Amino acid sequence: MEILIDIIGWSGSGLIILAYALTLIEDKKFLDYGKYLNLVGGLFIATNCYYYSAIPPFTTNLIWSIMLQ
Repeated sequence: MEILIDIIGWSGSGLIILAYALTLIEDKKFLDYGKYLNLVGGLFIATNCYYYSAIPPFTTNLIWSIMLQ
């Protein structure tokens, strides 16, 4: 179970980085995808933080996920 949670956390980090990279594309045609990537990425990281009882980053990522929508 711990390996699955770690994979979810790392995947969330990758999705957030990908969402940021999409904002750097000049014509901005992928910005809508970036919102959803941020949402899912933030929720994945929040899941990881909750599992490891890291409440401050859990709260931060949960707010991050909701705020960007």
